[in-house]
Amino acid sequence: MVGRAERKNQEWMRLVRPYMSSHRVAEHRFSPGDSALLVIDMQKYFLDENSHAYLPGAKGAVENVERLLSAYRARSLPVIFTRHAHPRDQRPGAMARWWGDLLREGDEKSEIVPRLMPRRGEKVIRKSRYSAFAGTDLERTLRSYGASSVLVTGVMTHLCCETTARDAFVHDFDVFFVIDGTASETEDLHVSSLKTLTDGFAIPVTTAEVLRWMRQ
Repeated sequence: MVGRAERKNQEWMRLVRPYMSSHRVAEHRFSPGDSALLVIDMQKYFLDENSHAYLPGAKGAVENVERLLSAYRARSLPVIFTRHAHPRDQRPGAMARWWGDLLREGDEKSEIVPRLMPRRGEKVIRKSRYSAFAGTDLERTLRSYGASSVLVTGVMTHLCCETTARDAFVHDFDVFFVIDGTASETEDLHVSSLKTLTDGFAIPVTTAEVLRWMRQ
């Protein structure tokens, strides 16, 4: 019996299929040993029910990121977390003017949620822009791991996840985007982003697919 989550995955894949090509799928085979898992902004700011920025639709994504995280750790494959927070001494920029809000370093809500807490030795990148590449050492870190591809998870799909995926592509990484390991404010924004990414930047995948490839 197909569950609700699986039905939703099937629906999303149906919606992005017109933007896929057999050539891209054939040329971009997911190889776990050459990849790094990116866990984008899984912070209390977005995932704590008491936060004004809480994303109700992210519950399933958290569970799937947790599954992928366990699989990567079991194989000692690289995991990189990002945490969005502006330094106290940094002047607010375009994002603060756009949203009228600013998540500062030291704010409890800037912390990664406990169930996805990074382990000792796992890389955590603090960022203050949508892209995890902007003003950070993410590219250098990925190169040092020998990663040629990234598996993108986190929030929000249409903002930090999409922008990071685009930048990863521009930096010549193959990008695999976990459609049920990412979430946005609305399903419309989520699906719109998936369509754009599938057309120009990334291969859409599900958590179950990735876990199956890793077992093989």
